[in-house]
Amino acid sequence: MMKNKLFQQFPLLQTMANQDTVLWENTNWAKKAQTTLFSITEVIEAEETLQRFSSYLKEAFPELRASNGFIESALQTIPQMQEALEKTFDMKITGQMIVKCDHALPISGSIKARGGIFEVLRHAERLAIAHGKLTKADDYAVLATEEMRQFFAQYTIAVGSTGNLGLSIGIMGKKLGFDVVVHMSSDAKEWKKALLREKGATVIEYEADYSVAVEQGRKEAEQNPLCHFIDDENSKDLFAGYAVAAKRLQAQLQQVAIMVDANHPLFVYLPCGVGGGPGGVAYGLREYLGEHVHIFFAEPVASPCMTIGLLTGLHDEISVEDIGLDNRTEADGLAVGRASKFVGKVMETYISGCYTVTDEELLTSLKLAMEAEMLFLEPSAHAGMLGAIRLQQYGQHYLQRHDLIDKMANATHLVWATGGSMVPQEMREAYLQKANS
Repeated sequence: MMKNKLFQQFPLLQTMANQDTVLWENTNWAKKAQTTLFSITEVIEAEETLQRFSSYLKEAFPELRASNGFIESALQTIPQMQEALEKTFDMKITGQMIVKCDHALPISGSIKARGGIFEVLRHAERLAIAHGKLTKADDYAVLATEEMRQFFAQYTIAVGSTGNLGLSIGIMGKKLGFDVVVHMSSDAKEWKKALLREKGATVIEYEADYSVAVEQGRKEAEQNPLCHFIDDENSKDLFAGYAVAAKRLQAQLQQVAIMVDANHPLFVYLPCGVGGGPGGVAYGLREYLGEHVHIFFAEPVASPCMTIGLLTGLHDEISVEDIGLDNRTEADGLAVGRASKFVGKVMETYISGCYTVTDEELLTSLKLAMEAEMLFLEPSAHAGMLGAIRLQQYGQHYLQRHDLIDKMANATHLVWATGGSMVPQEMREAYLQKANS
């Protein structure tokens, strides 16, 4: 009954229930986006925290010495991929496509290296300061000592994850010395579980989906006063860690002379699961770059939890199962049935919209990127690659409403590549095989 009523009220839901692709335009988007749930001050503090930790990070991870202890990714142009997409989908992408290479972020090879690692570092800092082991004026390289590892070993960090968040928290938490417990949903890939165990984390597996893994992790953590649960659905620390990326991107765009203004629109396509990673980045981008950045979240047709949450205004009170979808997708990082209420509410005036992609399109894109650019991203990350195509197919009304039609020749389409560099070779080959079949 509820389903029929929702379909009458929001006809787009019926299209989504049929697993047809859509682009939903957010009519609550505002030129001056704002929220009372989060503040730019928290992003500035997060950036300062990461600066304090730079001496520790380059000590603990030799691969960060070249970047002076900063976890950051490059921008890459992808002209051949743009051409391949145009040919495959038989349409012109007006403007230039580029990739933000978070699939190659140091330490854990995904966007989760921003939020996940930041929250572990922030928790470690709070504990060490509270127990008189550290002051903010100290050289944080002291955290790499055996004495500090023994101190952190008394404490546990727990998280529920479909994979990449668990990896970033497990790798960082174990490096500092914490006991780490990762509650993994049924969608999590075996290689991610194996790598976590190899790093010394405890992995608890569930037959159920992401929401159950998070709920169980939260319950267990509540039983242990020395356990810190990293809550992917509600954490402001995670959100702040992701948002730092926007300030850094602003500087990178200036370095490569990409303008963002009324005549040079920037479109950003962010793969979305529960919403924390894309939400944090989107918040930061709108705060630092303003109204001329147009942000779209990308979701699989079987798991469009953020789209239905924003479209109906119900946020976490509606799940993909409520409209008859099964939440099963090749995009394991996006296999989430219910969106974060916190993120959904923050995003109400920030993002331009959401779109959906099929698993077949993800695998086609994966194959094209390898052939055209020798660029490997995991299937979840390819949700972003389809953004410029969806905009061309279904976004003309949005472009007209925002007076963008005659500015598209100067547009930049930025694909936020969320993961892939840590995927084992045999898994890469299996994905390519699937794409070819």
